[in-house]
Amino acid sequence: MVKNKVAPPFRQAEFDIMYGKGISREGAVLDMAVEMGIAKKSGAWFTYDGEQMGQGRENAKNFLLENPEIMVQMAERVRQQAGVGADADAPAFTEKDDEPIDLD
Repeated sequence: MVKNKVAPPFRQAEFDIMYGKGISREGAVLDMAVEMGIAKKSGAWFTYDGEQMGQGRENAKNFLLENPEIMVQMAERVRQQAGVGADADAPAFTEKDDEPIDLD
């Protein structure tokens, strides 16, 4: 960890670190989907597109792990709603972008 006096203080991030697996993508996508209203949580049950994923967060994460096509679909909807990665066809940087600009 590096101290940074320029960035705003007291930022927090929560994510699951699973022993032997690393950071849980399923948990991160599930949390974002619930926060954005893409998936629903009522009581302990998680629901996505009318299909119940499981009772409890761990069971919902296991459902996403066992059904990668639903995981990909949910992650894509989260990215679209967050506005991240939506414009993949945007032109990339070229060598011309590295040339100096004449300010005179």
